[in-house]
Amino acid sequence: MSTYANILFEHEGPIARITLNRPTAANGIDQALADELAQAAAYCSDDPAIKVVVLTGAGRFFSAGGDVRAMADSQDTGAFIDKLAGTLHHAVSAFARMDALLIVGVNGTAAGAGFSLAVSGDLVVASESASFTMAYTKVGLSPDGGASYYLPRLIGLRRTQELMLTNRTLTASEALDWGLLHRVVPADELTATVEELAQEFANGPKQSNANVKKLLLVSSQHTLEEQLGTEATFITHAAESADGAEGIAAFVGKRAPKFS
Repeated sequence: MSTYANILFEHEGPIARITLNRPTAANGIDQALADELAQAAAYCSDDPAIKVVVLTGAGRFFSAGGDVRAMADSQDTGAFIDKLAGTLHHAVSAFARMDALLIVGVNGTAAGAGFSLAVSGDLVVASESASFTMAYTKVGLSPDGGASYYLPRLIGLRRTQELMLTNRTLTASEALDWGLLHRVVPADELTATVEELAQEFANGPKQSNANVKKLLLVSSQHTLEEQLGTEATFITHAAESADGAEGIAAFVGKRAPKFS
């Protein structure tokens, strides 16, 4: 792995941890951070030993989104944003399609692309002090980072329109109520809660969890019969795997399974 300057990266056994690490810039996403995030995402996707990836931010912010100051300083703003968004999107796609689960711990404000990145997790846990806002149209831009894909699926068209057009800020409690999050915890419990989840899934069946991700990713594109066929294929392959055999044997033997 490379030495990173804008993220912290740890890989220990089945768990990888990524921390957005530009706290003095509200963890704003500039090209350097986007490059490093995409590299880390690709690494996690390619390493078969990794079952869980934890993503969080350093300091008071999860991420304030794209670094607007860097955009303003660029000589060609359009080319700058095109490259930045493209790199970020490589990371988002890798996280979505990797077999490992992505657990996001939202430690503070998530704005713009930070919001998009936060809700892309397979499990999203937020601190009570976190807040969420799109903020794109405030600076004359439009959403990126997968927001227009994830938000309508998570909360429906009308609420997505409200967030994107009015730039309404949601508290963590409101975001949970709307269906953007799985859990909200006190700030001093966020790290422990996310770590507990990471350990739980590190001991679980990787391919089984990966199948869940894949099934949900394609479900809106399939007819009922196509989805039923995909389900049948996946569950058959899972049953033939070592983890499937172990899970079935453990259930019959009335013991806890020991997945690979």
